[in-house]
Amino acid sequence: MKNILLFVAVLFVSCKAEIKNTKLTGLVFGTSYNIIYNAEINYENQFDSLFYVVNKSMSTYQPNSIISKLNRNEIEEVDDHFVRVFEASKKIFEETKGAFDPTIGAIVNAWDFGPEGKIVNLDSLKIDSLMLSVGFDKVERIHNNILKPQGAFIDFNAIAKGYGVDVIADFLETKDVSDYLVEIGGEIRTKGINLEKKEPWKVGVEMPHFDGTQSILKVIALQNKAMATSGTYRKFKVDENGNRYAHIIDTKTGYPSKTKLLSISVISEHCMEADAYATAFKAMGMEKVKVFLKSHPELQVFLIFENENGELETLTLNGFPED
Repeated sequence: MKNILLFVAVLFVSCKAEIKNTKLTGLVFGTSYNIIYNAEINYENQFDSLFYVVNKSMSTYQPNSIISKLNRNEIEEVDDHFVRVFEASKKIFEETKGAFDPTIGAIVNAWDFGPEGKIVNLDSLKIDSLMLSVGFDKVERIHNNILKPQGAFIDFNAIAKGYGVDVIADFLETKDVSDYLVEIGGEIRTKGINLEKKEPWKVGVEMPHFDGTQSILKVIALQNKAMATSGTYRKFKVDENGNRYAHIIDTKTGYPSKTKLLSISVISEHCMEADAYATAFKAMGMEKVKVFLKSHPELQVFLIFENENGELETLTLNGFPED
């Protein structure tokens, strides 16, 4: 009898130790996603439905999306997803004094960094003309109606991916999933721990490589937070003097930003905010970011940049986690 009880006890402990996460991967928003969570139910169909709705609302790459129709001045009414991203964008636009500006989309397209295709023979006159419709302060929302200048092109691509992460994370929480990691194109939100490995969720910050190769510079534990990383080392242009210009457009001039900042990682409560601030900080530059973060202790930031000798350096701000 004792042997039977011992066998049952060992079997119980063994079964209890066999914790397996559900792991789902796929493609969305022009990139890949990885979702890991501690539950036996496969929510892939629900995730696909949520991705579809977000794309239908804010994808500038889909001609029939709400944002594409709005940019063609075909409609004025938008859905609740659009409204949530609009309000977050308006807040960050004001806080960063326009460094984050979703109406820069027409200029992004003109420089061949966006979905619409470049403008041939782009010159200062064409840029000045396009800049007349730039400025998120020119766009208003009245309930679900958007009022904007005829030529304004709204582009939420610098915040929508992070919003997509939040949508999936919030869905998992409605299903009482208390341990998860949601990642879309490098933007991440976690909760709890990795129960399968019995340790905090570990995420990496990439080493900047201009040749397209990938390696990890820093690995941190991310718990109950979101992190987004924005880099200038993948999309850039080089002029005749060898100067690199980032795909981040200066919202004041309409020209690509010349910057020594190569990568900005931001930790925040929600991924939507982290995503937008990471983009804004690239446009702001390092000194303005330092000043900004003094009044925003809730944001933790890790910068990778080139010094005057072309060597890589890093800077940790507001207690960004160590390795």
